[in-house]
Amino acid sequence: MCKTPDLLIPQIGVITDIRTETSDVKTFKITGADGKKPFDHMPGQCAMLSVPGVGEAMFSITSSPTNDDGLLFSIKQCGTLTDYLHAMEVGSEVTIRGPYGNAFPVDTVLPGQNLLIIAGGIGLAPVGSVVRYVFDNRDKYGSVDIVYGARSKDDLVYLKEIEEIWRAQPNTNVHLTIDREQSGWDGHVGFVTTYPKELNISTDKTALVCGPPIMIKLTLASLMEMGFKKEQVFTTLELRMKCGIGKCGRCNIGSKYVCKDGPVFRCDEIDELPDEY
Repeated sequence: MCKTPDLLIPQIGVITDIRTETSDVKTFKITGADGKKPFDHMPGQCAMLSVPGVGEAMFSITSSPTNDDGLLFSIKQCGTLTDYLHAMEVGSEVTIRGPYGNAFPVDTVLPGQNLLIIAGGIGLAPVGSVVRYVFDNRDKYGSVDIVYGARSKDDLVYLKEIEEIWRAQPNTNVHLTIDREQSGWDGHVGFVTTYPKELNISTDKTALVCGPPIMIKLTLASLMEMGFKKEQVFTTLELRMKCGIGKCGRCNIGSKYVCKDGPVFRCDEIDELPDEY
């Protein structure tokens, strides 16, 4: 086990592997300067990555806690810091601190449950940690349905891992969709928000949802129409996190701070917040 880190003090991280997922998403493996995992985490938690003189930002940890040789971050190129990170090479150094926020209840609520995991685009990254953790502890969970969509086939992250590893897991169904018809794609076409309804997925499951804010809203509405109860659905609002320690106030929604009370919330808890998430 890693020792508990000081959340305010960054440590040196070394990029030990870079995998290109799509044209604008790369997965980085980061270890400490000693070659070990910087700290322990649970699925759904985040970490602050920084390049001094360039900037810092909060990113979801996508690796399973069972992975002992480093932390994985799948990062979409969408700004100054991410542009810089995408230009880095193996051996480059960053600073890292964390973990921040709460986690999906993988060891409390989810064991013994049938799971429905719904993700859109880079939203697969935060729940990717859950998927990998579940597969590493497969006998603790019931059936797993993964519904994942993106704008095009070229925007589906982890596609090789999904096809070769996720689909091969016992009692697991993977459903992929893209927004529009595309040459060479013979799978489902349509928005991920309504795909579970089209699949007629049963409501005897605990659902985890992650993606852009509008995708989360529409998916939650669709699940409610299907008969899911709000207590059955968890989502994550990590895009709102800034400092990670409840000091800057940027993630404040009503009486909650996403970084301290979240980023993982049960759907009925979101109902208590102002309509601004």
